[in-house]
Order: sequence, then structure tokens, then C-alpha cells
Amino acid sequence: MTRCRLCGSTALASVVDLGATPPCESFLAADQLDRMEPAYPLHLRVCTDCWLAQLPPLITPEETFSEYAYFSSYSTSWVEHARAFVADATGRLELGPGSFVVEVASNDGYLLRHVVERGIRCLGVEPSVNVGAAAREAGVPTLTAFLDPATGADVRAEHGPADLVVANNVYAHIPDVVGFTQGLRALVADDGWVSVEVQHLLTLIEENQYDTIYHEHFQYYTVASAARALASGGLALVDVETLPTHGGSIRLWARPAEVAGEPSRRVVDVLAREKAAGLRELSGYAEFSARVAKVRRDLLRFLVEAAERGQTVVGYGAPGKGNTLLNHCGIRPDLLAYTVDRNPYKHGRFTPGTRVPILPPEQLAVDRPDYVLVLPWNLRDELVEQLSYVHAWGGRLVFPIPELSIVEVGP
Repeated sequence: MTRCRLCGSTALASVVDLGATPPCESFLAADQLDRMEPAYPLHLRVCTDCWLAQLPPLITPEETFSEYAYFSSYSTSWVEHARAFVADATGRLELGPGSFVVEVASNDGYLLRHVVERGIRCLGVEPSVNVGAAAREAGVPTLTAFLDPATGADVRAEHGPADLVVANNVYAHIPDVVGFTQGLRALVADDGWVSVEVQHLLTLIEENQYDTIYHEHFQYYTVASAARALASGGLALVDVETLPTHGGSIRLWARPAEVAGEPSRRVVDVLAREKAAGLRELSGYAEFSARVAKVRRDLLRFLVEAAERGQTVVGYGAPGKGNTLLNHCGIRPDLLAYTVDRNPYKHGRFTPGTRVPILPPEQLAVDRPDYVLVLPWNLRDELVEQLSYVHAWGGRLVFPIPELSIVEVGP
């Protein structure tokens, strides 16, 4: 990587180098285990001119998202998060039967199904063929396409401008930030709203959430860098909400620059927090790499000592972030016998790089392991409740991030 993809600067500084790993969602079938896997450098850098943190665009969105293993509806808490957002946005923006809502990267219809239930016209724009098909089967109108300025213009011409455009957990996934943002502007009405949810770089750094760095995330935003990115497509940031999702996210509310007005007090406050954390100077990133190395040492020490005691450790979940962690730490089936996941699409497959088998969740109760390593640590509260039954045989949960934590769960 030689130039910043947002501002074009060559002033890129290293934040953390996680080595080379396969793409995090490239789960392997059994007949692929003896084949070579491609691995790509996973080296996060930050532009010292616009302060956008970014990875080189070594893989294309087409490689990742044409057939995708992540279905949003398998997370109970995420579906509830989407329901609450739709309820709040409907009231905030006074949406009704005459309104039009577009969601970009709408996945399996986890959010727009709540819009459909309210009788509001909507459309999902989803690049993955398999999850888009699931959305249509659930009654959510869905276009299979990647968003760019031409797609945005085509949707607007056919369906009219959108009163609300939603882009949840996609703004980090596109290498062409400017073109994607221009696509958002093409979709939204001249007096409409755009809502973008994305992980907050501030909490990623503060909470040591390095496993959320993977190839399908091309960039990592502060509010300051997100505002600059939105402006590149003619949108202005007017409000921000801080959210607990994905370990700490921001919901950015933007409007066409011509009607935006002044940003809210919340924008000013979060910008001040970012500045105080040093995220507009290299000092704010200086210790991150050392803290990442400690997570690796602590987790490996725990797994090796458990194996030497003859105790069994298995995983829960097979999220993309888990594959960054497993590959960076070099954790294979000798230390983690298998992991389980609620998504049937992943059953019988193996994690990329580390080849850990993925089984149905029911296997936990059959094998009664001593420890369950929770890979989607961001769902901690949800999973402590879901996995309370491991208490029946004295099992315990292990959370690796932000630091190693072993949790007793009750009935």
C-alpha cells in the first residue's frame, strides 16, 4: 500500500502487523483440506494526513461477498438491535406508507423485515447471491448488486429517491470509499437521511479489539475520518450515536450537504474524545501492537496449560473475527478441538488457515468440555445467558478480548 484510499496521501504509518492469513470467511469443505489456501498480509496502517486507518485492498469485495457465510438473523441480539433501530428511525423521521427505505448490504433481510411489517416500501441492495435469496424468501424485496454511483442512480430512477438509506456494517467493507459514498448520495432524496453504522476505531484501540481487523474490513473509522469520507460523496455528518454493538460502534446520521446544517453536540463531544485519546497523532497508536502481543501470549499460555492438565477446550462461534484470532495465535485442533456455530451453512466445514472443525451447538452438551472459548466476544451478555447450561457439568466460558477472562456461568 503506497497511498491512502481516501485522501491520496503517501504518509502511511504502521499500527499493527498481524502476519499473513487467509480471508476470514473462506471456510473450507472437507474435500478442500489438502489444497493450498491463499494468505494475504494483514497489516493495519493509518494515514497521518486524514487519519483513516486502513488495510491494503488485497482481495476484492467480489471474492468475499458473492457467496457469503454470514447470515445476520442467526444473532438474536442483532435482530433485536435492528428492530429497535427501525422503530426509532420511523418515529424520528416520521416514516409512513408513502416513504421509501433502502438498505445497502441488507444481508438476509434481518432489518428490512421490520420495515416490511410496518407497511413501508423498501428495497435491499445485497451483493451476496445466497443471503439475498434468503431475504427474498422472507418477503424482503432485494436487488443483488454492489453499490456504486451507477447502481445508486439506477435504483433511484426505478424506485424514486429514498427518504432513508441504511448502511449497517458495510462502510468498512468497501475499498472504493468515495465511489460507495457517491452511491449513497445517489440513492438518498435531496432532503433525506443516511444512517451508517460502523465499528469505532476509538474502542477498537482502547479495548484491544484487534481480531476485528480482517481483510474484508478495508478501513476503520473515527468520527473525524468518517465525516471526511462522507463529505467525499456530498454528504455531511449531522449527528452521531455511540453504540455497544460489535464491541463499540458509531451510528452516523448524514444528509446531503446542501440541507445538513450544523453538526449536533454529540458530534462535537465524540470528536473531542477522539482527540483526547491521541487518534489524530501517532502517539495514540503507539502501544497497540504490544497489547495485541499480550493477548496472544496469554491465550496460548492458557490453552497449553489446559492441554497439559488433560482438560478439554472447544470453541463457540465461527465469526470472521475468530479467524483473525486463531490464525494470529496459531491455534489449531491440538489446542482447540472444534468450534460450534448456530449457522448450518458452516457445519461440517473448517476454519480458514487453522482447519478447526465447525460443528452444531448441540455437540457441547454431548462432549461436556471443561472450557468453551467464546470467539464472538462482542455478544458476551447474550452468550453468557445462552451457554448457562455448561454449568451443569462444571464447564466455564473463556473470553479472549480485551484480555483473557474465565467466567463461571450459573443455571
